[in-house]
Parts: sequence; structure tokens; C-alpha cells
Amino acid sequence: MKYCLSVFVLALALVAPTALAHDYSQGPVKVDHPWSRPTPPGTPMGVGYMSISNSGSSDITLVGAATPRAGSVSIHETSMHDGVMRMAPVKGGLVIPGGSTVELKPHSFHLMLGKLKSPLREGESIPMTLSFEGAEEMQIELNVAPLDREMMEKQSMDHSAKEMGHSGH
Repeated sequence: MKYCLSVFVLALALVAPTALAHDYSQGPVKVDHPWSRPTPPGTPMGVGYMSISNSGSSDITLVGAATPRAGSVSIHETSMHDGVMRMAPVKGGLVIPGGSTVELKPHSFHLMLGKLKSPLREGESIPMTLSFEGAEEMQIELNVAPLDREMMEKQSMDHSAKEMGHSGH
């Protein structure tokens, strides 16, 4: 009995990381670790992060996304201009060159989920459709998870002496 339990625990330990890792592949497109942050009640905006890889030789472009949880989803980029952090929509979509990976992450490219119908809660999965030019639509799920401690520390340092401005809205 002890032997069977040990084998089961070992098997579970080997399989669990694979089961928890979530990535999606379709044609030349691979989406790794799509996630979002929990949102406080009454907050109308959420975010979406992920890595998008293009194993093909031709560029593809992320041109849009949609989820039943939000009234709109748009592609944004956060950047620094004259010491002020700004966020603006990406016009024409986000190009993923052939043979490369583009990361959507805090303080960079990301998806903005607008007009949330309810708060995003830690532990839930948000269904989303990604639309591409040069590749087929892809169904994914954003896992809602808090930022890890390192990311929280980096974010608080990044914002300690800076303002957040919005342009292009």
C-alpha cells in the first residue's frame, strides 16, 4: 500500500506542473501563460498578459481580442515619455515577426479589458478569443492570478516617483 501511494504521489508530482501550465498552439502561433490580475469591485478595467510566439516565416499581427466578461478589449502599450509613464492603444495591431516571440507584460504591451461586467477574481479563468491577421482566431483562457512578490516590488519602485498618464483615449 505504501509503495502504491508513493508511486501515485510521484506520478502526480510529475504530471501536476504540466496540468497547471497552460499554453495554446494553433498553426504557427503559440500562446504561453495567458493571465490577468484580480480587480477590485467597481473597477471597470482589467488587463491581459501572455507571450505570443510565431514559428512561421511570415509576420502575423494580433489585431484584436474579445471576451464575454468585458464590453471591449484593446491592445495597449505602456511607455515612458519625459519621465511620465503613458499608456496608448497600439494602432494597426501588434506585429509578431516570423520566428520570434512578443511578450504582453506589465509596463509594456498588454490587453485592456474595458467595461468589465463583474470583477475578475483570483483563481478564475476568463475565456478569450484572439484575432490575428495572417493566422486563424485562437480561443484561450486568461487565468486570474495576483502579481508575484518580485513583480509587486518592481511595480511599486517603478511608480514611486512617476505619474501615470493616458494618451490616445
